Amino acid sequence: MSIPELPVKINVKTTIDQDETFELLVFGTYFEKGNTAYLRYEEAMEEGSVRTIVKMGSEEALILRGGAVKMRLPFEVNRKLKGNYEMPFGQFATDTMAKRMDYSYESGKGRFSVLYDFSMEGAPANTYELEIAFQEEKG
Repeated sequence: MSIPELPVKINVKTTIDQDETFELLVFGTYFEKGNTAYLRYEEAMEEGSVRTIVKMGSEEALILRGGAVKMRLPFEVNRKLKGNYEMPFGQFATDTMAKRMDYSYESGKGRFSVLYDFSMEGAPANTYELEIAFQEEKG
């Protein structure tokens, strides 16, 4: 059974190599399709609007972005996966290697986190930690 799309408040926190942190607070929707959970939100960037879909699981996940920035980042624990990142000035091949992944959702609150090595065009990898916390917005 799938649940209807729920309006949620989303806090996205990205930490790079444990010393650089970016936080984003946005509103979006949470929904489930089959056994998979999704978050969908939009953010405004200098280049324009970017739509993001996060497909979340505890073993594998996928982040898709479209609009001013296009990106496909797949994650699977202990597997190196290929993705891509496209910006107005070019497209780049990416590699992700998830070390740890966690997803939970209960009573209108959810959390997704992934710790992964990320490299673009074969450059040395940086370690990223992505933490997404979200909760249902009761209107």
